Amino acid sequence: MPQSIEEHYLRINRRHFFGGGLSAAGLAALGTLMPEAMAIEAASKTISASLATGNGPGYGPGSIGPTHFPATAKRIIYLCQSGAPSQIDTFDYKPELERLDGTELPDSVRGGQRLTGMTAGQKAFPVAKSIAKFNRHGKSGQWISDLLPHHHKIADDICVIKSMYTEAINHDPAITFFQTGHQQPGRPSLGAWASYGLGSESTDFPGFVVLLDKNTDLQAQPLYSRLWGSGFLPSNHQGVKLRSSGDPVLYLQDPTGDSLQDKRVLLDRLAEMNSIQHGVVGDPEINTRIAAYEMAYRMQTSTPELTDFADEPQSTFDLYGPDAKSPGTHAANCLLARRLAERGVRFIQIYHRGWDHHNNLPTKHLSLAKEVDQGSAALVQDLKQRGMLDDTLVVWGGEFGRTVYKQGNSERFGRDHHPRCFSIWMAGGGVKPGISHGETDEFCYNIADKAVHVHDLNATILHLLGLNHERLTYRFQGRDFRITDVHGNVVKDILA
Repeated sequence: MPQSIEEHYLRINRRHFFGGGLSAAGLAALGTLMPEAMAIEAASKTISASLATGNGPGYGPGSIGPTHFPATAKRIIYLCQSGAPSQIDTFDYKPELERLDGTELPDSVRGGQRLTGMTAGQKAFPVAKSIAKFNRHGKSGQWISDLLPHHHKIADDICVIKSMYTEAINHDPAITFFQTGHQQPGRPSLGAWASYGLGSESTDFPGFVVLLDKNTDLQAQPLYSRLWGSGFLPSNHQGVKLRSSGDPVLYLQDPTGDSLQDKRVLLDRLAEMNSIQHGVVGDPEINTRIAAYEMAYRMQTSTPELTDFADEPQSTFDLYGPDAKSPGTHAANCLLARRLAERGVRFIQIYHRGWDHHNNLPTKHLSLAKEVDQGSAALVQDLKQRGMLDDTLVVWGGEFGRTVYKQGNSERFGRDHHPRCFSIWMAGGGVKPGISHGETDEFCYNIADKAVHVHDLNATILHLLGLNHERLTYRFQGRDFRITDVHGNVVKDILA
């Protein structure tokens, strides 16, 4: 039946390209398996047909090209501090707490706000000053605590957002909210959205790679693969986890012992059969499978070179510290993230666990800070000296903050979960360097100025990538979904 004009325009959109247009992507991957002339002919015919019907990239309502507007960041390196570092002891300096230490947090400040079950039954809420001294650093005079001495060197490169807030008060919904824009599991992750919107610059690696730091805290909050999953987006946009021991990727070495030449023949035959099947049923996941097989083949040769740091000069290890030579440490993963960024990976996510300190925070926070301080700061310095910081956005932060009042009333006190206000930092990729954004009250308990919600942060990250968060959508179960749901505003004050 002939289409109406309305039906035609409903089909000509970005989502339809990523659905029907996957035929072109599949043939592009298949092209690497065929002689060059045949590959060019097959791909060009499919792409030409796609463009002619309005299903090509950048052809359709709501999309004006590879990005919605010029991007300032080409890639993201996200350093997720799972468990929630205390903003009071890292980036939000509150000199009044020296005087108020040990006094009762006023009810007027607490305001009957929601507490977790771990402190809701406390009869007293004594204020606890910072466990570390604060000083100004850099030409910008950023206040940074002595808990993170290597961060002092990047004070003029980072933008500290002190007025972050979230609704989630427990770890799993809170970190799920940050990573997917929703407290309930099942939505695509931020990295998957970036991959879906922009694709990958790399031919040898996925567009979205995940690194997990070695866990030194047996009580650390667990991490689930859904945090870097693709949800309802095509599965080729999910994060690929690189392991710190053994083969970086499972089955990197063929267990059968077959040569790469034999594997090439096998993939040729699989691609042919999958292409025939796609012609019969038209399932776009078949093309995803073809591309996945091809990517796996390429990674068998590219990944060993990526993870071999033998070509790095001693100056690199001096910058990142001795831990950089130990696979799986934060320093080693930060160095690996830089190497992935150099190779065109679009989104690199590093997770460091263990910041959830409900007791003995003065000792435990000091230990965790030592694990991440030098590597995180070195990454920013390294990118800067290589001329990559201008178009690489680095994000550092947890899923919420910690309370100013003590959990328990002793020298081995802890701090409870605090979603009302906390700090993160961003560097590079079009963010103003050497500034702080937002303010909290003198107790570091409520936001006093320029609040930034989780949705605002994600909207800003996509903006820096050249993507309008309101237009980067995917139709699923009859609704257009986006990572910011129906919320989110770009934080323009921090844009360079």
